[in-house]
Amino acid sequence: MEPKKIAKQMVDFNKAAFDNSFEAMAVIQEQTEKMVTAMMQQTAFFPEEGKKLINDWMKTYKKGREEFKAAADENFKKVEAYFSAK
Repeated sequence: MEPKKIAKQMVDFNKAAFDNSFEAMAVIQEQTEKMVTAMMQQTAFFPEEGKKLINDWMKTYKKGREEFKAAADENFKKVEAYFSAK
């Protein structure tokens, strides 16, 4: 088997592992966000500015996660293109 093919298979495996791990992390974060939102709604004495702060924090976290995923996908495409070139 030629080295480029082996390297491409390794990259494909790592991309699949990354995608699966990232998706599992995203699901956990989304569930945590739902629990925090429910807790804030059910707690009568929770201040509005606290709710706004937490909501802004969750939006920022989600945006950062999406940007990280986009950057990782772009870099995986570059590596795949390198090993796919003949």
